[in-house]
Amino acid sequence: MNIKIGDIVTRPSYQRDLLFRVIAVNEGNAGAYATLIGKDIRLIADAPFSDLEVVDIKEQRRRQEQEEQLLERSLELIQQDYYLVREKNEYNMTNGYSHSHRLFQIPGKVLHVDGDPNYLRKCLSVYEKIGVPVYGVHCVESEMPTKIGQLLEEVRPDILVLTGHDAYSKAKGKKSDLLAYRHSKYYVKTVYEARKRIANLDQLVIFAGACQSHFEQLIQAGANFASSPSRVNIHALDPVYVVAKLSFTPFSEQINVWDVLRNTLTGAKGLGGVETRGLLRTGMPYEINDD
Repeated sequence: MNIKIGDIVTRPSYQRDLLFRVIAVNEGNAGAYATLIGKDIRLIADAPFSDLEVVDIKEQRRRQEQEEQLLERSLELIQQDYYLVREKNEYNMTNGYSHSHRLFQIPGKVLHVDGDPNYLRKCLSVYEKIGVPVYGVHCVESEMPTKIGQLLEEVRPDILVLTGHDAYSKAKGKKSDLLAYRHSKYYVKTVYEARKRIANLDQLVIFAGACQSHFEQLIQAGANFASSPSRVNIHALDPVYVVAKLSFTPFSEQINVWDVLRNTLTGAKGLGGVETRGLLRTGMPYEINDD
């Protein structure tokens, strides 16, 4: 079978449920195999050529249309939440609309560190649509622990996102064993390094993990939100939806964890977290200077 780097493929043994992109072709003792990353989910996996089918353009377009409809619904829910927050803040700060001063809002600033450059571009596009201020960095997972300190000093974010690809392998150990995961150990170490610099969970809010990541270890290391409680796959944009809720919730309010998860594409099986304060600050007055 002629499988090439860059091909979009599915796996018949998994009922062709997901699309993958081939990022490497290798030769092992059992024959040729490919290293795959999910097209829309943050999963990395190896698969033999015998369990791969190349997906034609027509099928890719059909699935892409379904994906875009799903994303659009999620974006509408997030934007709806933001408008409600803005109206509530405006009512409170104008003493029940008793004065007409215009308001301005400062959402939480995000540093998004991603192991996948394609997913990073997707995420940055959605951040822009929602209006979240963000600084994006592509960094392979193994280098994140050594680079995070300098990035935090340079960007000084309110929210840190550490994500990319991951996978749990039953053949390598139990779910409790950190070494049974492809990249979880790097995410855990990076969270630990970030907390050495900013220990308070409300001064720096951290989301960490990807598909099937070691949720418990990430939370213990100091993440506010992480994947994946049930070791399931998460969508490429799930971190953005978590961050949007954090960024647009007033700092005076405590965030209910379910309120964060309900607008994600994966939900509580793939994502979880601890109680955290919002990061949005509202000010007044807002004046437009003609000069």
